[in-house]
Amino acid sequence: MSLQVVDGLQEHDRSNTPWLGPEEFVRAIAAFFCHPTELVLGCETAQQASERFAKTVAEVTGRYTEQNVVLLPHGTVLSLFVSRATGMEPFVLGKRLGLPSFVVLRFPQLELVSVVEKLMAV
Repeated sequence: MSLQVVDGLQEHDRSNTPWLGPEEFVRAIAAFFCHPTELVLGCETAQQASERFAKTVAEVTGRYTEQNVVLLPHGTVLSLFVSRATGMEPFVLGKRLGLPSFVVLRFPQLELVSVVEKLMAV
């Protein structure tokens, strides 16, 4: 087993965004998902973040076709990717994902196996 940091799997770039309160952040994220081709939050559109992330996922999983691959992305790009693959609404999925949570997809067909919304502490 190996661990790699891979450029392209990072969260939606919001490096230019000041701190937003919880309600304002939720409104901004909703607008981000509703207007994917418009720059409504941060430095990249939802479409740009989605395409960057999907391209990198394809490159990484293409290198390890006979192995299980675990990606550790943030929720926004994960929601974009899963919604693109499954038709799920990205804002709804993003709101479901707790900390920590994960999604299991079967590759290469990108079939949704499960969404684990929150891990229980033991």
